[in-house]
Amino acid sequence: MIAIPGFVRILVVLAALGASAFCAFAAGPKAYVGNFKDSTVSVIDTGTERVLATVPVATGPDGIVISPDGRTVFVSGSGASAVSEIDAASDGVARTIEVGKGPQGLAATADGRWLLVAVNGDDRVAFIDTATHAVSATVPVPKPHTIAVRPDGRQAYVASQEPGHFALVVVDLAARTVVAEIPLEKAPRDLEFGHDGKALYLTLAGVPAVQVLDPATNQWLAPIPTGVSPHIAQHFAGMASGVVVVQGPGEVLLFDPATRAPGRSIGVGKQPHWLDLSADGKKLWVSNEGSNDVSVVDLAGGPMHTVPVGNAPRKVAVQRAASAGTAHASQAGVSAQVVAIRNFAFEPAQITVKAGQSVTWKNDDGAPHGVAFKDGTAGMDLMLPGKSFTRTFDKPGVHDYACSVHSYMTARVTVLAP
Repeated sequence: MIAIPGFVRILVVLAALGASAFCAFAAGPKAYVGNFKDSTVSVIDTGTERVLATVPVATGPDGIVISPDGRTVFVSGSGASAVSEIDAASDGVARTIEVGKGPQGLAATADGRWLLVAVNGDDRVAFIDTATHAVSATVPVPKPHTIAVRPDGRQAYVASQEPGHFALVVVDLAARTVVAEIPLEKAPRDLEFGHDGKALYLTLAGVPAVQVLDPATNQWLAPIPTGVSPHIAQHFAGMASGVVVVQGPGEVLLFDPATRAPGRSIGVGKQPHWLDLSADGKKLWVSNEGSNDVSVVDLAGGPMHTVPVGNAPRKVAVQRAASAGTAHASQAGVSAQVVAIRNFAFEPAQITVKAGQSVTWKNDDGAPHGVAFKDGTAGMDLMLPGKSFTRTFDKPGVHDYACSVHSYMTARVTVLAP
């Protein structure tokens, strides 16, 4: 038997601890990518752009939603009858929730209380109570595919793929009833509300354009021309432009949300499927189903990076708030978070706090800015360089705001129940 010197044993132990710490803590918020053919989820550290873990989930991961507090990741298994619930601190499946045959799209309410599931095989939308981890109600909808919840939390729009009766089905979330149906000529693919709730972006099978609906009137506006096979379109808080994943040419297309005019395009991987915005609003994370990787697009024009993942990655979701598994996680007792204003943007563009907590805005830019809340709540009209403004949020809700000097600078604060 060979004796191992004590100091060598110490180094081995420290190395092991370092490796485990690397696995447990991320340098930044994490991205979760559903690998459809592997039935796994790749967990990526957005700070280092390295895969931290691969998590087995229910067969055929389709929809992915992260809770507003960043602590839980929900993944629907379209080849099964369940939603997998991943604990973002440990990146392991905490539980599996039975919902019915072939669950596809997922959507969460802004307060994180309810998770809506498009149970395609059973022709219904299921409401999961995230506090009890169980289905508490269902609403009949023929062949539901994807779901979008209005930012005000009053209604959900569901893409119904019933053959011969394609439609958008509008569900009242309080009454749990269908209140309207909007007929469609083609099968709906994805639908997303822009961050301010003023537009619903919808893609249709075989149509090289994004359809735009005014949810206040349920009337169609002028569409956004794209290349072949647009899939997801979104206007994220903090971005002046909207973005569309266009699968045919393998690109992300930028557009003007006001005029709906297409702008520049950015080439990504093969058959891109989904995208999400980084927590700091600087990068797009794009899943490429055809090349088994994720493109990390620097919106400032820097080099694009590629992160290899599993087989047929479809949905990707990025944490907006740090979980206990990140190095920047909030500790108990911390009551304030900071939003920096720099380079004519709010960083992060989306932040989540609990009722009773405060948010401080600091102007780290060389120009004057301000904070103007869209609900009319008092903000700060003029914030000179080096100055700051703090607001305490007493009640749960979603608070969209913009710079009072530069209206194209937009962002959001989501307040959860304590």
